Amino acid sequence: MRVQELFDLTGKVAIVTGGGTGLGRQMAEALAESGADVVLCARKAERCEQAAAELSQLGVRALGLGCDIRKPAEVEEVVRRTVDELGRVDILVNNSGTSWGAPPEDVPLEGWQKVIDVNLTGAFLFAQSVGRVLIAQGEGGKIVNIASVAAFRGAPQEAMNAIAYNASKGGVVGLTIDLAVKWAQHRINVNAIAPGWFPTDLSGSTLEAGGDLLLGGVPLGRYGGPDDLKGAIVFLASAASDYVTGTTLVVDGGQMAS
Repeated sequence: MRVQELFDLTGKVAIVTGGGTGLGRQMAEALAESGADVVLCARKAERCEQAAAELSQLGVRALGLGCDIRKPAEVEEVVRRTVDELGRVDILVNNSGTSWGAPPEDVPLEGWQKVIDVNLTGAFLFAQSVGRVLIAQGEGGKIVNIASVAAFRGAPQEAMNAIAYNASKGGVVGLTIDLAVKWAQHRINVNAIAPGWFPTDLSGSTLEAGGDLLLGGVPLGRYGGPDDLKGAIVFLASAASDYVTGTTLVVDGGQMAS
């Protein structure tokens, strides 16, 4: 198979959670540019609908749906509609995320639970639902969980005060590893991407407060840009990564190396 064919996603169907804005939107665009039909879902359905309308201009089918990933019934509904309207599922990108900023000693249980429910439990619920479809289809598939470099290192309080976020992303890495082993028998590749600092709605306040300190730890000297996750997601969603599973691909400008 030629290299171009390895990365071709024509005929594939991908679900991207949190796909209406930010990193999810960037990755959904990359999948669509590679030929995949895409389903974008998030709590704010209108954002996903708008993004889907834009992506459909690339010549693929695109669907925007509302979904609170903490609620199993809503997760199941997204997967059901994907199969009913687009015929199948091949790729899941577990991207939805949230955070709670406070010193560890001041984080309320409500804040801790919210972050864990969205970032970790929601990722599991979607992986479980899509996994059932992939197993039934019998043709393998790709699951890509979005972790973070925060899963692997602590941060001084003046730079980042979000212990629940760090813990949840560490959980995402563990989820990825175990699912990869469990579902290898079904030819389902499960990997993760750990982005570094990308300006988004979620990271905006942190970058504003500790930007100079954070950027000083990035050897490439810049934040991630609007194309910097595209290659990573297409690689892990395509046949190019068929012999890669259970790994976390770090995309951070060298932050983990410094």
